[in-house]
Amino acid sequence: MDDTAALKKTPLHALHLSLGARMVPFAGYDMPVQYPAGVMKEHLHTRAEAGLFDVSHMGQVIVKAKSGSYEDAALALESLVPVDILGLAEGRQRYGFFTDDTGCILDDLMITHLDDHLFIVVNASCKEADLAHLQAHIGDQCDITVLDRALIALQGPRAVSVLAELWADVAAMKFMDVRHCRLHDVSCLVSRSGYSGEDGFEISIPSDKAVDVTMRLLEHPDVQAIGLGARDSLRLEAGLCLYGNDIDTTTSPVEAALEWAMQKARRGNGARAGGFPGSGRILSELENGAARRRVGLKPEGKAPVRGHAKLYADAEGKVEIGEVTSGGFGPSVEGPVAMGYVPLSHAAAGTLVYAEVRGKYLPTTVSALPFVTPTYKR
Repeated sequence: MDDTAALKKTPLHALHLSLGARMVPFAGYDMPVQYPAGVMKEHLHTRAEAGLFDVSHMGQVIVKAKSGSYEDAALALESLVPVDILGLAEGRQRYGFFTDDTGCILDDLMITHLDDHLFIVVNASCKEADLAHLQAHIGDQCDITVLDRALIALQGPRAVSVLAELWADVAAMKFMDVRHCRLHDVSCLVSRSGYSGEDGFEISIPSDKAVDVTMRLLEHPDVQAIGLGARDSLRLEAGLCLYGNDIDTTTSPVEAALEWAMQKARRGNGARAGGFPGSGRILSELENGAARRRVGLKPEGKAPVRGHAKLYADAEGKVEIGEVTSGGFGPSVEGPVAMGYVPLSHAAAGTLVYAEVRGKYLPTTVSALPFVTPTYKR
């Protein structure tokens, strides 16, 4: 039996094959890792013009209070995330994460206030567990509905002008705005966000119309299909976490340097402080700091340092201090880049640490994140 037979397929699967994509298993799906242009050219094209990504493997979920009240849905979700959902304005999106009782991260997600309900996007690898988590904890208060829709991302400096040819109002949207619109006469949901560090959009499309809308965008001379390989190098340069690598059930939000995602209302002395799983540890770390921290890392030379490489305080590899969680070559940085966890004593930018690569200890400088300047339209 073909090993790929059990893999799920997104609504764009046949289109990827027709474009000559090399497909790989990813989070239970058969997904394009690259197209004939290759990862390097796809990465640089996204930074210079516009890249189109299929992210339909991710979960799209509606959370609606049984009462019909947005406030009730927001307060229910706040019992699972250390994020201000009640204060999220209609038509706005916010980054967040589910936490567990130990104060670690179950998954990260995007949360949108739409009309009287919440629209959330969760990671493909966690979506079944996320749905069970939502159902178990707030299912008595809210209806949890999984949407059968495709999701694509259009990222890069030309994304807005390309999309504006189908819907002129998109140009007025700000970073993290979300709007209903019609693209190519198809009802879509567009957010001005993404995972590349570039200005751009994520577009939720009815599954049966996904090929039509995607083909229309790919017909534009500025747009090129981009695979998972370039998606990973783009997000790494942007300093964005990949769940399962940089954050997981062994990392707290403060260790992961995600304090910015926890608003004042949910912190100590805030209007709705605590009340989410692991709040004791997370509020304590917000006040006092954590023992370790996610940092950027720039290895010397051209050799990439990959995930799980050990980090040491000394050039002889005697004092182990941490581990790389993501690493590779950054085409825009023109050198290797990585992220990993080190003790607070070694977390300041400019600190020299050593990464073990094939038995050698490579000098690596702790660096501020991101490695490239984001171009979000704020």
